Formats: sequence, structure tokens, C-alpha cells
Amino acid sequence: MLAFMKKIEAIIKPFKLDDLKDRLRQVGAQGMTVSEVRGFGRTGGKKEVYRGSAYVVDFIPKVRIQIVADDDMVHAIVEAILATARTGEIGDGKIFVSSVADAIRIRTGERGHEAL
Repeated sequence: MLAFMKKIEAIIKPFKLDDLKDRLRQVGAQGMTVSEVRGFGRTGGKKEVYRGSAYVVDFIPKVRIQIVADDDMVHAIVEAILATARTGEIGDGKIFVSSVADAIRIRTGERGHEAL
């Protein structure tokens, strides 16, 4: 029987990544995948001025972090992300938690939580 696993995906501001990485290690996260992404939320982007001309930046640079962890680690990881990534400003990001049916380590064929 496979252990229950979850995927925690967080979209955060790029300057928060190093602090978050350190905090996640402290709470026991085994690893993570990081991608540079761009997007927008409710604000639809932001207006900037360059050399006197105003223009709209449609997509804001963000960082996406993906972590697959055992079910009992999810609360600690989510709380670490909330505490570290929150600035109180618009655009702090989102956290998504979803179920993972299986994980397989390609090198060894280990499955479930042993593959993490």
C-alpha cells in the first residue's frame, strides 16, 4: 500500500526564494523543484514608466516551487511558505496542495514515499 503524498506548489516573489529554501530545510522538506515563471493575477499586471513613457507590464516575474511530501509534512511546509513568503503586499502569490497517486524514482524503481 502506498503512503499518502501531496504536491505543494507555491508561486512566490523571486526575492523570497533563498529565505524560503532555508526555512523549508529547517522543517524537514527533502527537496524541491524551482522554476522561473511569469504571470498575473487579479491586478492584470502593473504600469511602469521608462524614460517618460508609461507602459503596462502584463506578466510579472515569479518563482514556482514544487514539493512532493508525505501527508504528515504538508502542514509544516505550508506554514513555512506562508510565514516566509508573505510581505502583505499584492502579488505575494498562491499555494496549491493536491494529491499525488504515486512517485517513482527512475534510478532505482523505488515507489511511494521511498522515492521521495
